[in-house]
Amino acid sequence: MASASANGANALLVSVVLLATLCVCTATSPYAAGLSEDFYHTSCPQAASIVDAYVTKFLKKDRNFAGAFNRLQFHDCWVGGCDGSVLLNSTETNQAEREAHVNFGLRGVAEIDEIKAGLEDFCPGVVSCADILILAARDATAKVGGPTWSVALGRRDGVNSTALMADTNLPFPVLNFSGLVANFAAKGFGAREMITLSGAHTIGRSHCNGILPHLYNFTGRDDATDTDPAMNKNFSVFLKKLCPQGNRTNTIFIDSTANTFDRAYYKNVLQGKGIFITDSTLITNPVGKKVVTTFSKPRSSFFTEFAAGMVKMGNLGVLTGTEGEIRKTCQFVNE
Repeated sequence: MASASANGANALLVSVVLLATLCVCTATSPYAAGLSEDFYHTSCPQAASIVDAYVTKFLKKDRNFAGAFNRLQFHDCWVGGCDGSVLLNSTETNQAEREAHVNFGLRGVAEIDEIKAGLEDFCPGVVSCADILILAARDATAKVGGPTWSVALGRRDGVNSTALMADTNLPFPVLNFSGLVANFAAKGFGAREMITLSGAHTIGRSHCNGILPHLYNFTGRDDATDTDPAMNKNFSVFLKKLCPQGNRTNTIFIDSTANTFDRAYYKNVLQGKGIFITDSTLITNPVGKKVVTTFSKPRSSFFTEFAAGMVKMGNLGVLTGTEGEIRKTCQFVNE
């Protein structure tokens, strides 16, 4: 009887161990297949620290580069996946993504190439431009007061880049709420995640190119009075001084605290001070307005959710293994 009881106990223990092992093995990873946090552990152990040092250098020169690096990750990952294609130059026969209308004024490409050159000195042919983008966006966000997050690496660089793909996939700054929801849904993101990642506008600057429709062509009349009626009147006067009708090249900070990652963006939107139509439209939907209001308050989950959104974005369409290549310089495919 005692032997039978012991055998039963042993069988139960084995079952528990097997179940625990199964649970560990089938635990869902937050990263795409082929990516890992220690990918360069042996091939280039100093990779992350080198990127971090360069980002610190660039932010000391211009703290607003934090917004540029954030924008680069989004504009890269949203078009065919996180493969560094946004960095490629056009050729005689191809207009690359950087030439797209939606990429007007894109900054940070030369800086990413400088980081790449520094990495090539230590670990030639190892670290991809795609991974540099992901690391730079994370490091820059944290250095200007935002959240940090774990980054999985192992992406490889793509060899295709077209302006048409960028203009087809990226959201133009004139989309309304439903248009934004549809654009993000196509990439597997919900409405709340869209509002969360819109919070990247808390840092950075923009050329007037994307702001003019909000000031002079909101309903399609294309005149000086065709301004979004929901925009704060004093704010619209202020913007029109910085962005006169027809001037596409002047630059303006997107947020009242544009060099600091904080919740001011959401407060500005609630006050009718959204720079783009895509900012102001967030509160035209009751669900959107509720999320914006929540994120505008201290101790909200905005930072945590933003970090999770950036990790999820970093998984889009990654090339791993033998796919793609590791570019020698980020603006050119290898010969």
